Amino acid sequence: MAKFQNLFTWAVFITLMVQAMGDVIPLGKGRAGKIWHDAHATFYGDLNGGETMQGACGYGDLFQQGYGLETAALSTKLFKDGHACGACFQIRCVKDPQWCIPNAGAITITATNFCPPNWIPAPDHWCNPPQRHFDLSMTMFTKLAQAKAGIIPVKYRRVPCQKRGGVKFELKGNPYWLTALVFNVGGAGDVTNVKIKGSSTDWLQMSRNWGQVWQTGSNIVGRSLSFLVTTSDGKTLRFDDVAPANWQFGQTYEGRINF
Repeated sequence: MAKFQNLFTWAVFITLMVQAMGDVIPLGKGRAGKIWHDAHATFYGDLNGGETMQGACGYGDLFQQGYGLETAALSTKLFKDGHACGACFQIRCVKDPQWCIPNAGAITITATNFCPPNWIPAPDHWCNPPQRHFDLSMTMFTKLAQAKAGIIPVKYRRVPCQKRGGVKFELKGNPYWLTALVFNVGGAGDVTNVKIKGSSTDWLQMSRNWGQVWQTGSNIVGRSLSFLVTTSDGKTLRFDDVAPANWQFGQTYEGRINF
């Protein structure tokens, strides 16, 4: 009986910890991807998605980069200072028969932007901490509910990202300051560490500039570039000679593999 009680106590403890941590459990660890969490959702922009382009993750034209309109801006709690950029979520409308579309099922989106808090006192600042909130593209919102609903209660969970082709690297900067936007990342989707290597250098640690833009102050112009990329589930892939020695600033280079 004592052994059973101990197991029960641990089970309750783990359940409470999972519920408390919820959205911060990386995909592939614990029970992430299995538990549905409560949140709310709104939308921004129009059906063409013009206002959803670019944003706080460092992405640009989301159509060209493969994300399209299947995107969302995350509240402070979910955005995690940009560390959640690239992560994928399933979302479904719940507990609102007036607005939820019957049998709509779940949508899958990629986190590509930040829904900033509004500190002016009001009861409906949904993106303020500690609230969990998704500001969807209008196209994705209307797959779940009628647009005139404005805001809906939802359930969400982390899921693996399904991307076409290899991981891509957009290079910008100058000879003394190089940035790499890492995008089209499958699997966990959210990159936690990047190293870069010139053809005649050791591996150089890059630091997060913002969102999924990573930087180095080393001059590696004129060398072919390789990358080591780690995602939040701890997986690391090596991308050898992604960019040739004559690579140019402002260009995007695609790896041969993905997570």
